[in-house]
Amino acid sequence: MPIHYDQRDDHVVVITIDRPEARNSLDLHHFRDLAKAWRDFRYDDDAWLAIVTGVPGQFMTGADLKTYIPQITELAAEIAKGEVTEVDGCRLSDGTRAVLRDTKIYKPIIAAIDGPCVAGGMEMLGGTDIRIATPNATFGVMEPKRGLFAGGGTTARLPRQLTYPAAMEFLLTAEAFPARRALELGLINEIVAADQLLDRADEWAARVCANAPLAVRGTKESVLRGLAGTLDEAYAIEAEISAAIFATEDAKEGPRAFKEKRPPTWQGR
Repeated sequence: MPIHYDQRDDHVVVITIDRPEARNSLDLHHFRDLAKAWRDFRYDDDAWLAIVTGVPGQFMTGADLKTYIPQITELAAEIAKGEVTEVDGCRLSDGTRAVLRDTKIYKPIIAAIDGPCVAGGMEMLGGTDIRIATPNATFGVMEPKRGLFAGGGTTARLPRQLTYPAAMEFLLTAEAFPARRALELGLINEIVAADQLLDRADEWAARVCANAPLAVRGTKESVLRGLAGTLDEAYAIEAEISAAIFATEDAKEGPRAFKEKRPPTWQGR
């Protein structure tokens, strides 16, 4: 199965894209399966954090140009009118949900990237929070080179996540950038050796999961919702979430554990 969903006993889920024969590009059925993996993660209370990765040497190259794109372009007019919402038994909305557009996942997501992260891979990257790459990783919004458009969130998210000139360097050149340049532009957090990639992702996961899960989710939710509005609206969202978090059991456990000089035991409630 090209999309693997592995639930571990440390509250971490690992989602692996495994289609190296097509450079980890996805067709309709694979987008459906990836969208399902994200839904499973979102609604599983025992899953606090996800690591998304690919098989060695591959991350994600987006939609399969040989299958998915011809199917979509042939039906473009009908899709635009809302007359077609499914193709071959798969919902078209799964394509954008698979790349984390409009998913409202407030749990933290770590991307562990080895190989090409382009087109739909870059779309999905925009929905992740911490990004670790190998020297072999490359990054690019390459749709314009094929006469296509990055409609999975990249033109909306990238200018909000990078400086404007850095975002436009990616968006307008449609070139593939090496990991070092991606690091310089602020797209990724760090570069590690390929044989250390998943171990390093685990280290990041452990650092995040040491914190109260509801407080972590609330923090991410406040950031994402706040970025979509004015500063005053962001303050209101922050106050709303703050009140909810201070009312949790974990908010009582944290100070209690500090007073008793012991590690906290988070309940996620």
